[in-house]
Amino acid sequence: MDRTERFYRIEMLIRARAGGGCVSFAELMAELGVSRATLKRDLEYLRERMNAPIVYDRVVNGYRFATPAEGARAGAAARAAHELPGLWFSEGEIHALLTMHQLIRGLDEGGVLARHLQPLLERLHGMLGGSDGESRELMKRVKIASPARRPVAARHFEVIGSALTRRQRVHMRYRTRSRQEVTERVVSPQRLVHYRNTWYLDAWCHLTEKLRRFALDAVLEARLVEQRARDVGLRTVEAEFDTGYGIFAASAKGKLQWATLRFTAEAAQWVAHEQWHPAQQATLERDGTLTLQLPYASDTELVMDVLRHGEHVRVIQPERLAALVAQRLQEAARQYPGAG
Repeated sequence: MDRTERFYRIEMLIRARAGGGCVSFAELMAELGVSRATLKRDLEYLRERMNAPIVYDRVVNGYRFATPAEGARAGAAARAAHELPGLWFSEGEIHALLTMHQLIRGLDEGGVLARHLQPLLERLHGMLGGSDGESRELMKRVKIASPARRPVAARHFEVIGSALTRRQRVHMRYRTRSRQEVTERVVSPQRLVHYRNTWYLDAWCHLTEKLRRFALDAVLEARLVEQRARDVGLRTVEAEFDTGYGIFAASAKGKLQWATLRFTAEAAQWVAHEQWHPAQQATLERDGTLTLQLPYASDTELVMDVLRHGEHVRVIQPERLAALVAQRLQEAARQYPGAG
C-alpha cells in the first residue's frame, strides 16, 4: 500500500481502540506490513505535518489519540480536535488537484478564488511531503492562456459570491452596453457561470421581475442587502438559459430553432471533436464533410461562430441564418476590400 493509505490505516486502527485502548507498535507494523523505520517516519509525519494528536502511552505500551485536556496542556488544543478527513487522496490524485488549482488561478486573474482556496492548497502540499518541490514544479509546467479575458473587480466577485452562498440579495449598479445605460437594481443570485473567459451571473432581477443574465465585468458597484434572496429552482434556471446556443440563449421558450451547418472535410477534422451544444447532432458524411445540427434562440453568437470558419462552412437552414451570415460576409468584404 502507498503512504497515504498507510496514514489512513494508522488512524483507523487507533480510532478503533477509542475509549482508552491503545495499539502497540508491533500491531501497527504487522497490520501495515512495513519496517520499524518506515512506521516511525509515518507516525512522525502524522503528528508533525498532519496535526494528528497521536501520543505514546508508556503505561500500556501503545499509541492512542490525546485527550482534549492533554492537547491543551501541550499547547496544541487544535490537535485535540483532529478529524480523519472525509476523503483521502493518493499522490497522483493530489497532483491532479494541484494542477486544478493552477487552472483556477489561470481563470481567476484577480486571485479571488485562489485566495480562498489557499488553505486547501497548503494542506495538499503538506500531504505530498517529500514531493512538495515536485508538485510546485508541476504547477509551473501548467499554463492557462485566456485571450480576450474580461477581468472582474475582486470586491464585486466576492460580494456576489458571498450573496450566492448565503442566499442574500445584492444591490448593484450595472452598465447595459447595448443601450449604453446604467441602472440600479436588486437581484437574487442563482448561479455563477464562467463562459469563454468571462464571468456571468444568472439572477432573479427584482426590477424587471424575471430571470436575467449579467456580465460581472459590467457591474460598477455591488453590495449585500440584508434580505433573503428569492429562490428559483435550478431546473427553471437551466431551462431559461441553457436550452439554446451560447450565452445569449435566455428566454428561448417559444422561439427555439434548429440550425443545420455543413463543414468541409478539412474543417470536419476539428469540428467533429467539438461540442457546440449538449443537444447537437453531428453526422460525418461519406465524402468527409460534417453535418451539424443544433438548437438556438438568439442568432448573435451562432453567426459569429459560423463566420470564424469562413469558407469551410455553409448554413443549410434556416434561410434567415444563412442570409445573416451572407450579409456579414458582404459587409466585411466592403469594409476590408482585398482582405483574404
